[in-house]
Order: sequence, then C-alpha cells, then structure tokens
Amino acid sequence: MKIAAHTLGCKLNYAETSDLLRRMAALGHTIVDWNTKADLYIINTCTVTAVAEKKCRTAIHQAHRKNAEARVAVIGCFAQVAAKDIESIPGVTLVLGNDRKHLLPAIVESEGWTAEGESGGGAPAVASDASAFPLQYSSGDRTRTFFKIQDGCDYFCTYCAIPFARGRSKSATVEETLCMAQRIVDEGAREVVLTGVNTGTFGQQHGERFVDLLRGLDAVEGIERYRISSIEPNLLTDDIIDFVAHSRAFLPHFHIPLQAGSDHVLQLMHRRYDTALYRSKLLRIKEVMPDACIAADIMAGFNGENEEEFAKTLSFVDSLPISYLHVFTYSDRPGTAALRLGEKVPVPVRHEHTHRLLELSERKHNEFIQSQIGKERPVLWESKHVDMTMEGWTDNYIRVSRPYDASMVNAVEPVLLTAENILRQEM
Repeated sequence: MKIAAHTLGCKLNYAETSDLLRRMAALGHTIVDWNTKADLYIINTCTVTAVAEKKCRTAIHQAHRKNAEARVAVIGCFAQVAAKDIESIPGVTLVLGNDRKHLLPAIVESEGWTAEGESGGGAPAVASDASAFPLQYSSGDRTRTFFKIQDGCDYFCTYCAIPFARGRSKSATVEETLCMAQRIVDEGAREVVLTGVNTGTFGQQHGERFVDLLRGLDAVEGIERYRISSIEPNLLTDDIIDFVAHSRAFLPHFHIPLQAGSDHVLQLMHRRYDTALYRSKLLRIKEVMPDACIAADIMAGFNGENEEEFAKTLSFVDSLPISYLHVFTYSDRPGTAALRLGEKVPVPVRHEHTHRLLELSERKHNEFIQSQIGKERPVLWESKHVDMTMEGWTDNYIRVSRPYDASMVNAVEPVLLTAENILRQEM
C-alpha cells in the first residue's frame, strides 16, 4: 500500500510515527507525503488541548477528501480517551489508543483486516504485552533523531489528561535503552533528543535512575550531541545538572515546565514544586553553565488565575534567567480534577494572558540572543537549504545560517555568533 501519516502534538508522537512508518516500509509498503493520494492514512493524535483535538478531526476529514476509498487509522492520545467519538466520524477505519498503536503494522498485515469498515472494536485480535515498553526513535532527518525513552505519567496534575491517555510511567532498562541507542548510531544522526512524557521518572520500575541512563548514553560512540527534551523541576537533581555541565555530549539546553509563577496556582494545579524550588534549579544551571538556554512551559488562564495571581507569574518569569517560553492557553480536559475547581477565567481573559506571556517570551528570547552575540558556539548544520543558505542550531539552541555548502551537512562547526547570522525564529 501507499501510506501517509500526519502527526499532532509532541516530539514523542513524532518518534512513534516515524517508528511505525519505518516498520511499514520494511514490510514492503511505500511511504508517501501526507498531501498525496494514499491507500492508508495514519493520524497520530494529541489530547493536550481542545485545539489539538479539533486538528485531529480536521486531519481525518482531509484524508477522507484525498481518497474516499482509503483506510484511515486514528491512533494515539485522543484515540485513547475518545475512541467511540472518533469511530463515529465518517471515513475512520481503525482506532488504536496508546496501548495498541504500536501493533498497527501487525494489524495491517493480518488477513482479517479488510477495507470494509472496521473500527477499533472490529480490528483483528493481535496480542499485546501491556508491560512491554516499545523503544522508538524517529528517522529521515540526517542530523537529528527523537528517541522515546519513557512514556506515561504518575503525577495527575489537575489540568492534564495525559495520565488517562498514556497510563502510568514506564520505560525500558538502561541496558535495553543503550542497545537501541547503538542502532541510532547506524542511522547516522549526530544529535539525539531524549523524549518522554515525564523523562525524569525513567527507570523507576527497574530501580534505576535517569542520571544512570545519561551517563551510559554519554559513553555511546558515534552520537555527538544529546538534548533532554523536558524534565520536571522536582526531578532535575544537582547530580543531573552537574553531569550535563561536564559531560562529553549533553548540551547546555534545558526545557523545564513551570506552568505558573504563583504558588497558589501551582497548588491548584497539584504541581510538585513551588516557585522557590524552581528558581533554585535555574540559578544552579546558570552557575555551572552560564550560556545555557532554558525554556519553560507556562499555562495562561488556569482556574484561579485572577489578575493578582497572573501579575505574580509575570513578575516571577521576568526575574528568572529564562530564554523563552512555550505558552499554552488553558482549556478544560474531560475527566480532569480542574473541572471541579471554581474561579473560572473568562476565555477572552485567557487569551489576553496568553498574549502578554508571548510578549514576555519574545523579550526574554531577544535578551538571551543579545547575550550570545560575539561568542563562538558549535553549530550542527542541517541538510535543508533555501536561497543558497543552510541552517543549523548551536549547542545552546540558537538558530543560525551560513552560505550553503554540501560538505557541511551533518557537520559540527564552531561559529562566531553575529547579528547577521542569527535567525530570529518563533519559539
């Protein structure tokens, strides 16, 4: 078959989709672009926000319009929490939640799966080991790969549906993960981004620690750079910070969710830290890695975020050495505890708070960029090029450009940062 895929949401989803397509290709199927006519469309979904769910429905309709005879498989987080609703959408053939999506290649290959209207309940029975953790990574980019090392979450923050969609925290062992890293070496990617829902809980069920994995990965020959995609502040230990600062390959780039700069709102969210702990982590990073890039997730308009609490968030973020923000507008998620909280923030106010946080993020990012001009940083150059220029990322996550040179693709080069070669991108 000709198979096309569309991925919504996080880097974790991209790693999973890429793994599925790689396995499909190994079975003899042809992978084609999403915008072309295909026999099977795969939509890997997200349920973090209502907007993400709307994009899923749009993608289903797009696939059906491209080829009304095609099969459409909807997989992932939204498929896990809303299977019945998705099955009722015209054109949907198969629905697989996170507990079964890795079985899609086996289901496609089974003789019992025809094009005549199966859904999640009608798909052929394929055995699934609920305790197994499928290690997965993305491919197709010569320079970078997303490596899924962990899945699920035990935290149950009041706003979040992900524990319902992905289940409890789980991972492979350090040894198993390092064996998969060796396979990534064979792909030729120079940079690996470690992804997961709550990466800092890696190895807990095996009596292992996240820092044990980091030390093992640092010794894998052939991988030159690692980034940690996200880690909770309460799990970001001094051991991890100090290891990254002195490691061979881990880069000075941290993504540390904040969500709110008000202790009252953090308590309403059931976050496992306060603003004092968060500040201490960032100051520790900057103490040992002064040029580190630090990003933060933050939510606008959560229940209880009145103007006084929002002012605390703005002031707190402004006082921190944060390089940029990922800003999300709060939306109700079915089944979450936040639905029982009072003091709902009107939607227009949520959008206004979002806008003000985005403005703050832009200013913080500009300040970070200015602090790096005149410094030399190692850049990994990418293969894509436009108008005879190529782009790449510094170790501390600044986007830069240079005249195109095919010999520099997937090469790391020291670059003096200037106002002319830094690209200002949306973060």
